Amino acid sequence: MWQELAVALSLVLVIEGILPFLSPDRWRMMAYRIADLDSQKVRMLGLASMVVGLLMLNFLR
Repeated sequence: MWQELAVALSLVLVIEGILPFLSPDRWRMMAYRIADLDSQKVRMLGLASMVVGLLMLNFLR
C-alpha cells in the first residue's frame, strides 16, 4: 500500500509540474487569480478537485 501511495504522490507531482514547465507565465497568472479568490471559493475548488479525483479512481478501478 505504501508503494502505491508513493507512486500516486509521484504522479501528482509530475502532473502538477507540467503547466509551470510549459507555460510559467500563464501558471503565475492563474496562481494570482486563485490568490484573489475568497476562502470559500478556494475551498469549493478543492472539494470539486477531490470529488473529480475520487470519481476518476472509482471509474479506473
